[in-house]
Amino acid sequence: MFKDRFDRLLWLLLAVAITALLILLGTHSPGGGNDHSATGLNKALEREMAYQARVALLQKLYAPVENLCKSGDLQGALFRLDELARTYPGEAHSHILKGEILHQLGAREEAIASYVQGIKLSGDYIDKKSPLSRHDDIRRLVDEGLKEIGGRAKANPGNASLAAAMKNVYYLQSRLAGGCE
Repeated sequence: MFKDRFDRLLWLLLAVAITALLILLGTHSPGGGNDHSATGLNKALEREMAYQARVALLQKLYAPVENLCKSGDLQGALFRLDELARTYPGEAHSHILKGEILHQLGAREEAIASYVQGIKLSGDYIDKKSPLSRHDDIRRLVDEGLKEIGGRAKANPGNASLAAAMKNVYYLQSRLAGGCE
């Protein structure tokens, strides 16, 4: 089989050719290009389009609530928001809007708890770059909570409801600082 140098050279070239063919078949894609990056690009585009569609849907669904808030009918806005929350359970936007309304009504602890529920469902409201961002509002609420609720919690260290409220304030503060769940 390997009688002389010529036979060895032929076998070596045959092995190299088979190896090269296997490598080419393993990396070649049917489209002629690099389908891995194209697929990734398509998936990223699909995700972005789905996100934009979600934002548009939320704006459309919750526009009546926001209009009621702008007109000063906060109780009516809360009522309409409860209806939407029953229709779309688990939607973060309803918790965020409820937190905004409760904050306007002066119910700071309840507002903080509502924001926490919404942010646990979707971190988009913390992200400054998101069209849904409520970063600045949450920052103001955290600052107020640290001052007001923190002072009451220090004065009443055994109060469980104040301890729970401070836990929520610290959670929001952590998420604003870039922390995750």
